[in-house]
Parts: sequence; structure tokens; C-alpha cells
Amino acid sequence: MNEKGLEIFETVEAFKGYFRIIKYRLRHQLFAGGWSREITREVFERGHAAALLPYDPVLDTVVLIEQFRIGAHVAGHDPWLIEIVAGIIEEGESPEDVVRRETVEEAGCKVNDLIHISTYLPSAGGTSETVSLFCGRVNAADVGGIHGCDDEDEDIRVMTLPFAKALAMTESGEIANSAALISLQWLALNRDRLRQEWR
Repeated sequence: MNEKGLEIFETVEAFKGYFRIIKYRLRHQLFAGGWSREITREVFERGHAAALLPYDPVLDTVVLIEQFRIGAHVAGHDPWLIEIVAGIIEEGESPEDVVRRETVEEAGCKVNDLIHISTYLPSAGGTSETVSLFCGRVNAADVGGIHGCDDEDEDIRVMTLPFAKALAMTESGEIANSAALISLQWLALNRDRLRQEWR
């Protein structure tokens, strides 16, 4: 038991493949006092991620990517999602290392300055994953094309958009990825400051 009132009785690896699922038997303290009954929960383990919104303050453009996502298809959405650069944090890597590497691999551009936006839990009801979210200064003048790593079966289309257009796509629903939504809303609040600091 820890100081916040959680008892974990058993953890079992229920599945191991490309990802893992861990099954927990537990109980926790209740807001009204006392304890919950013993409950079972499965947690999807996919590791922790880092993501970056590439922003060019001179051109006032963002660099976005589009790629196939099976989860979107299963959920009944268009499986080609418009996203920001992202990757899984490997052992020995910092989130900053990951976003710098992934920006080159997925978008074909180099990150200069970095600002940490937030670290958040995208779906804490079922996964332990965290996302460390950044905005990075890039030169988007010659960015575009198809990128990705062949050994990861990536097929990524890169696009540059005026910031106002990208923000409008969050309102229309064309952008429905959480990291992209959060980072573009953050940029809407901080864009004037960044344009002064980064030019």
C-alpha cells in the first residue's frame, strides 16, 4: 500500500507481442472513505513517447505529417491521420533526443530551438503511456515529400501549412490527433511570443 491508498495484490503479463498487456488485481481508497472491492484491470504497455510540432516563425508555418493508423480505421475514422512528429522513447534516450531524431526521419528537417509544452497521459484509463510534447523552431522553406524509415514500414507524407490554416483544421475536425490538437492550441496562445524570440 502507498500513502495514496492503493494496494496491488498481483501483476501478470497477460500478453506479449509488438506491445504488452499487464493484468493487475488491486483495490484503492474511496472518496467517501473505506476501500473499493478487489478489481481487475488490464494496462496496455507501449512505452513512452515524445512529440514535436515543427514551427517556422519566419514563414509562420507549421510542418505536419500524414500517415496510416490502424487504430483510427478500427474506430471508424479515416485511417490517414494528420499528425505532428512523434516517436517512442528508447532506453537511454531523452525526450529531446527522440524529437530531434524523429523530426529528421519523419519530416526531413532539423530542429533548432526546443520548448517543452507538456507531458500528459493520453488515455490513462487503459495505458501507462505518457507523451512529452514540444514545439521546435525549424526552417520550413524546402520541407516536403515522402519520408519515414523502411525498416519500420513508415510511409509519411510531409506538408507545410500556414499556422492559421492548421488551426482552422483543428476546428473543422480535419486534425483529430491529440498531440497535434494540444500543440496547435498551445501555439495559438504562444505564437506572438515565439515569433519575437525566434526571429
